[in-house]
Amino acid sequence: MRLFVFGTGYSSKAFVREIRDRFEWIGGTTRSLEKARDLKDLGVEPFLFDGKSKGEGIAEAITSATHVLVSIAPDDAGDPALNRHGEDIAAARPDWIGYLSTVGVYGNHDGAWVDEETPCKPVSRRSVQRVAAERAWLDFASSHQLPVQIFRLSGIYGPGRNVLEKFRNGTARRLVKPDQVFNRIHVADIAGVLSAAMERPSTRIFNVTDDEPAPPQDVVTFAADLLGVEPPAEVPFETADLSPMARSFYGENKRVSNRRVKGELRYSFRFPDYRTALKDLLESM
Repeated sequence: MRLFVFGTGYSSKAFVREIRDRFEWIGGTTRSLEKARDLKDLGVEPFLFDGKSKGEGIAEAITSATHVLVSIAPDDAGDPALNRHGEDIAAARPDWIGYLSTVGVYGNHDGAWVDEETPCKPVSRRSVQRVAAERAWLDFASSHQLPVQIFRLSGIYGPGRNVLEKFRNGTARRLVKPDQVFNRIHVADIAGVLSAAMERPSTRIFNVTDDEPAPPQDVVTFAADLLGVEPPAEVPFETADLSPMARSFYGENKRVSNRRVKGELRYSFRFPDYRTALKDLLESM
């Protein structure tokens, strides 16, 4: 089997580590020569791709790809991988195509539960772009009779990217917005879900999220307890100094169900809640 990855970043690298022994060859795109060297160390043949034009050698590499993972953010023009190399992917007819999206496509539901059947009502521009990209991939699947699985990811964290690291570098904050909750997902579970889904090719949407939507301040307080330090003072959301993007995240309040992943993929989460995950991350730091 041969895997090609568009956008070999934090999540897709975890997937590569999870499944690399099952593939005879893995190729992946990056934007810079410096990151290309990192991919070689991971056992991935690097290809430069800026999304604006076809990347050199990518069409030829896709020809023999049995599996394709797309982990590139769309823009107003749509998904760069589909726009530049959709015809190449269609011609290759891979056994499996995965597209990494976001639970942001659901928009705000005032803390109510949502699942894969909930209509999308995106709020932010980036989520609007994601909905359009998802639809384009589903149309692609229908037109070419190819399996495309869409994975809607919650807030991603894991080694090197978590609240414990924020305590370490002095950036931990305890923002409080009444009744606000977020779902999260450990990067190891993203890799695990993708690995399980790859064994069951289909055109399907999956929420990839933990069991426990929780207020963000609770996560910070728990991390402080683990570290044996005082948590930061509470900061009301209304007066917090936030970037427009950070503030927009708090405009989307929902609880995201992962029942489809558990039921259809028979996947058991390694880190079903932030407490389990943070304890593990602390031990490995």
